Amino acid sequence: MKKLNWGILGTGWIASEMGEALQAVNGEIYAVCSKSVANAQKYANQFGVKKVYATAEEMFQDPQIDIVYIATPHHIHYPYLRQALMAGKHVFCEKSITVNSQQLEECVTIAKEKNLVICDGTTLLHMPLYQKLREMIGQGIIGEIKMIQVNFGSLKEADSNNRFFSKELAGGALLDIGVYATSFARFFMKSKPNVVLTTVDYYETGVDETSGIILKNPEGQMAVMALTLRAKQPKRGVIVGEKGFIEISDYPRAQKAMITYTQTGTTETIEVGQAARALEYEVQDMQDYVQNQGGQENLQMVRDVMEILTAIRNQWGMVYPFE
Repeated sequence: MKKLNWGILGTGWIASEMGEALQAVNGEIYAVCSKSVANAQKYANQFGVKKVYATAEEMFQDPQIDIVYIATPHHIHYPYLRQALMAGKHVFCEKSITVNSQQLEECVTIAKEKNLVICDGTTLLHMPLYQKLREMIGQGIIGEIKMIQVNFGSLKEADSNNRFFSKELAGGALLDIGVYATSFARFFMKSKPNVVLTTVDYYETGVDETSGIILKNPEGQMAVMALTLRAKQPKRGVIVGEKGFIEISDYPRAQKAMITYTQTGTTETIEVGQAARALEYEVQDMQDYVQNQGGQENLQMVRDVMEILTAIRNQWGMVYPFE
């Protein structure tokens, strides 16, 4: 795989993890930009980055950059995503890729017009385990899938100034951790759900703190999701079929799944990939998409997920101030 020039926007903890992955897969990082030039320079020193930019606009205009990686808070993903695409750059953006489906669809239109790749950082969509499980399910090992159960709970400190609880910064459980749960559910469903039922409890700032969500697609497959920012839950997903079920713990970066065959009670453990290499798989996929004009299946999955998340918020009537 040939080296590509990546420009990093944002220098927080996830950008540091991505820096390590880029060095491992791509061998180098071309450029970095942060609202703090000092932070950008520190990042450049740490990862041997060639160029440091003071503004995103300036970095986007660099003709040497192939891919822009957006690692900013997600309330400003959309404007940067749009600007990068308009500048002719492929974009890998952290989740949630945008805050609503209208924003994403606008960017998809631009990308199609300019023959550019959009991809997002929902890690499980890039983990080798999931491709293996989908293949095995297609072979009928657990029969027809009937239900998916998926939980995600974080115990965030009750701080109204924290971005997780800030409505102005698109906080709340849905866009922070619900992206993973929804992606898990959609990945194993035959088609996009056309029925959404949900209830929510709000934090004092007006963002969603806890929610229950039921999805159903035209084939009758159902997914049940439980999300919260104020109570730790196991990151556990279960795919239930007529002949067995598959359990996956720590599912965003999972490398192992256990299959239980209900007719016999026997179990089988499947291990594929390495959790520690999760972001390397993201880099590999993105570079493959760019060099081989791929990624359409991944993008459609991301679009479906964003439509579901938008439908959920529409039912709640929860709107961010900047929308």
